[in-house]
Amino acid sequence: QVRFVESGGGLVQPGGSLRLSCAASERSLSDSGSSFEAYDMGWYRQAPGKQRELVVSITAFGTIDIADSVKGRFTISRDNAKNTVYLQMNSLTPEDTAVYYCNRRIWAAAGGPWGQGTQVTVSS
Repeated sequence: QVRFVESGGGLVQPGGSLRLSCAASERSLSDSGSSFEAYDMGWYRQAPGKQRELVVSITAFGTIDIADSVKGRFTISRDNAKNTVYLQMNSLTPEDTAVYYCNRRIWAAAGGPWGQGTQVTVSS
């Protein structure tokens, strides 16, 4: 399967913004013989003591779906030329603190595998 590498997390104050990136490994894409542009992708997060949840998704056609908890604050985009999806997070609150992961939707539904994720901590 294709490996994804998440980046861009960090410590941010409440009300702040972060942009996360998720890049598909070119080597693993090449080995898989598949095309990133055909992937339905999602950003997920897992807070301490909680189950991993889908936050935002984007289909291969560009259709976006956003969880109610982050609607109006988060959005997703993709750059197929760079095999990358982005998560723009605005108006962050402490409740957004979690490890954020990206994955292809069908692989996530099957239980993984998962990358290392990127930690987002919202705190003053």
